Amino acid sequence: MILPDSGRIEVTDSYLPHARALNGAGDSVAAPVFWASLDTAFIKVLDSTTGLSFGDSVGTGRLQARVEALRSSPRPVTVLARLDSVVANGPTRDTVTAPDSISIGLAVKAFATGGEAINRRVFYAMTLFPPGAATVTFVPKDTVATSSLGVASVQVRFVAGTPPDSVVVTATMRRPDGTAIPGSPVTFLVEFVP
Repeated sequence: MILPDSGRIEVTDSYLPHARALNGAGDSVAAPVFWASLDTAFIKVLDSTTGLSFGDSVGTGRLQARVEALRSSPRPVTVLARLDSVVANGPTRDTVTAPDSISIGLAVKAFATGGEAINRRVFYAMTLFPPGAATVTFVPKDTVATSSLGVASVQVRFVAGTPPDSVVVTATMRRPDGTAIPGSPVTFLVEFVP
């Protein structure tokens, strides 16, 4: 059994798992596969012959494939709150003056339907102007999870070399299927001055 998107889905999204029947030698055999949800409060199977399922509410549901009397081990599917949007949660511009080497927190807040936007990944990326030999990093790292309030934050730290004039930072959030949510990416500007 193969579950797309690492076994994650958002409330109201459809989901299409895959399975194939194997014989004792491990070869594929032509046999119909039928699907069932063991936790219909979270995930509902809309079509038992294709496995097309629907995320009904936040939680973890289990899907099971069946070929005749043989059943697969139940596989968990995590149903997440549906991300609606992401916005900056504070200033989008900062000026770092030497000898300081670290920016303010570049924070975003995510909003969701059907629950909180808890523990959702935010991907931060930076572009230095002008490009050069400067070493600039994110603190704590370039991918962080949202808190219990739906907030994620990083700081930009100058480490070595010639300080850049500025750093443009983007914060991107995506759904489990890879599509960006409204408001994403959020853009920040950090300027370095002597």
